[in-house]
Amino acid sequence: MESVMREILGRLVSFDTVSSKPNIDLMVHVKGMLEAAGIAVQLIPDASGGKANLYATTGPSGVGGVMLSGHTDVVPVEGQAWSRPPFQLTEGEGRLYGRGTTDMKGFVACAVAAMLDAARRPLRVPLHLALSYDEEIGCMGVRSLIDMLKAAPVRPRFCIVGEPTGMQVATGHKGKVALRATCTGREGHSALAPLALNALHLAADFLGAVRGLQAELAVTGLRDGDYDVPYTTLHVGKMSGGVQVNIVPNRAVLDFEIRSLAGEDVPSLIWRLEAAAEAIVAPLRAEFPEAAISVERLWDYPGLGTPSDAGVVNFVKGLTGANGTIKVAFGTEGGLFDQRLGIPTVICGPGSMAQGHKPDEFVTIEQLERCEAMLVALIGRLEVGF
Repeated sequence: MESVMREILGRLVSFDTVSSKPNIDLMVHVKGMLEAAGIAVQLIPDASGGKANLYATTGPSGVGGVMLSGHTDVVPVEGQAWSRPPFQLTEGEGRLYGRGTTDMKGFVACAVAAMLDAARRPLRVPLHLALSYDEEIGCMGVRSLIDMLKAAPVRPRFCIVGEPTGMQVATGHKGKVALRATCTGREGHSALAPLALNALHLAADFLGAVRGLQAELAVTGLRDGDYDVPYTTLHVGKMSGGVQVNIVPNRAVLDFEIRSLAGEDVPSLIWRLEAAAEAIVAPLRAEFPEAAISVERLWDYPGLGTPSDAGVVNFVKGLTGANGTIKVAFGTEGGLFDQRLGIPTVICGPGSMAQGHKPDEFVTIEQLERCEAMLVALIGRLEVGF
């Protein structure tokens, strides 16, 4: 399967599927490979037709089976100092380089190769493949695939999300909500700045409230020692406003996120920030009635918290030979499969996120070989019915 996997990976990397661009050419290519092997494939396009999810099944119908899940979009390469062509697979020092090799076309290539292999086997339990788009911008694209599975008569019994974990079995990650604070002041000439209301100053005051809540959570909030950062985090990623230095800006926008532990009362945290926003502007309204800081939710995805003794955990540990489990700092589509479909899910895939989203992204050949070995073992279990 190795030579097949490498050929597939090279072709996948050659498709520029940055989230802002279509992925349909890649999906049509994968669909053609799978259908040529007799595998049933369904594309689920978005409204534009330029992007699509893919769902494929090989093996008997009417049985749950195991689903391999991966996303096909990648992050941009602009502004990064690549020494190798980002959309061409190259090899060196036991590594395969290219955008998405780690996050996560390496796993997708292994999964497609496994589907082709499984199609030639007398499976007693089916193997499913779920490929999505727009994961990198909030796990947005997979939701139409989830709606399709929600209406299906039979759902997969287990799911393996192949995000890079170094082939360790990961049972959890934090949930995330992305938010925006829009600050409204009053414009004016900077020579008369005290007579205006600077929206950027309001944004700075609100940013201080976000930092204050983060400091509190770091000391007194929920804890989970399985994470590198063992508490819920708040992070401001972008603040914008103003036209030029001699104009007091009347609008500023601040984008921030909350990455929450299981059990965290996220609505309460948002309410506290809204209360802080009101406390900032309330004293100003007598002079500036338009003063406001409004907080809106942009998007979110749930965390994943699969029990360490769950059947899917023991099953995948048996495939990899792992003794323990980990939790990962980054988000995945796993929480959506688990919470919205009730499919027990773990994360296990080749590579390390330390190499993802960077110039000269790579995955080691050793990691891909370990992933292939896991999938060979999986097919063996499907042949005997688990």
